Amino acid sequence: MPKKILLVEDDLNFGTILKDYLILNGYHVTHVINGDQGFECFKSQEFHMCILDVMMPQKDGFTLAKEIRAKNSKIPLFFLTAKAIKKDVLKGYEIGADDYLNKPFDSDILLSKINAVFERKIAKNNFDQPKINLDQTFVIGGFVYHPKLRTLEYNQEDSKKLSPKENQLLHLLAINLNNLLSREEALLRIWKDDNYFTSRSMDVYVAKLRKYLSKDANVEILNIHGEGFRLVAPV
Repeated sequence: MPKKILLVEDDLNFGTILKDYLILNGYHVTHVINGDQGFECFKSQEFHMCILDVMMPQKDGFTLAKEIRAKNSKIPLFFLTAKAIKKDVLKGYEIGADDYLNKPFDSDILLSKINAVFERKIAKNNFDQPKINLDQTFVIGGFVYHPKLRTLEYNQEDSKKLSPKENQLLHLLAINLNNLLSREEALLRIWKDDNYFTSRSMDVYVAKLRKYLSKDANVEILNIHGEGFRLVAPV
């Protein structure tokens, strides 16, 4: 079933062209021309994404976005604007925008961004499904790792208490011992997003785990370029 997009754009010609373009690319699009109509439409139908023009009569895009967010805190939001003012861009992101495009923009770029948002949501839902058994204990070289206790013991004498995110990341690596853990899976399972900032954050935690595991020369977290990480240890 096609994803349903609410397009709120007061420029009738531009809105019609954009609507037709998205329909040609497999989306179901409802186009209205002001914020009041947009909110009434949003309340009466189910949508998977909203694309909102910022400057509109009767009710601007920011006000509409706040009303939409009050009813649905997770629906993806894109803002369109004819003027790129820094404070407006920041305001849009504070409200919870997924992206902000300045007119005129390349329709193919917008389509790519829309597709990426939906692909991330599908991946996140897939990764969120499995139940993880925290009671399992892992032997990783000279280490004994207890996910439930969040402890990493070395040679039965040195025990390290892991932070919650260190524990989540090591658990995923341990489950996939000597196999690839994709960067995307780790980000979506632990940070619930795979943007630049969460990716850098994960790299910091990988570095911390490498430091803890360095006591055993036979244990290592390898960086598989462009793919993810592999925790390697003797079996």
